[in-house]
Amino acid sequence: MDNSNAPKQDAGASITPDLTLAIRRARVENAQHAEALAELRGGEIARLEMLAEALKPVLSQVPAGVDMFDAGLSAGERPRYFIDMLAFVEMARDRRTYRFMQDTRHGRVTVLESDDIKAVVEAATAYIARRLVERERALASDQTIEMAARALIAGEAGATGPTAQSAPVEPTPRRGIWVTALLFTIELLGSIVLCMALAAAGYYLWSRGAPDWMSWTRG
Repeated sequence: MDNSNAPKQDAGASITPDLTLAIRRARVENAQHAEALAELRGGEIARLEMLAEALKPVLSQVPAGVDMFDAGLSAGERPRYFIDMLAFVEMARDRRTYRFMQDTRHGRVTVLESDDIKAVVEAATAYIARRLVERERALASDQTIEMAARALIAGEAGATGPTAQSAPVEPTPRRGIWVTALLFTIELLGSIVLCMALAAAGYYLWSRGAPDWMSWTRG
């Protein structure tokens, strides 16, 4: 049978994509991706749990009463093992390398990056030791300041108390002979000037009142 006259399908005609099929493929890919991430995240948590077990003997040696190291595993989107509020350990992008991080006043720094758990434990132990030494120095400084304040308060209370001894009075240095002579001369001149002023005033008053007194005796 000759099909030469049958309509042929155009090879360049566009094919409408199937959205339902695309959604199914996207869901499958998302599930596979989520499973892969879950596996990676589970591996990170497992490695951090191993680090936590290795650090337990070190943290058990911290002196009683020191609450600086609240160690714990944070199983969030990015799992981290916190040693305290400043330092933590997380996994690098390869999910095999430990990354020991610390927050400082200049930003976050990397203390150590290694795939050897023993090296990370040693670095964390050294960090804990430094923090304990810093705490001891801070406490010693506070005690020194407190002792100085108490001594100052005690000194002030003793100085104002009823049994406090008065401070010795330093003797006044003797004046020089020339200073004494000068002061005597000034006092003598002052006395002479005062006597002369009084005499002048008396003479003035006598001269004004003498004619009236003479006229009264004559009359």
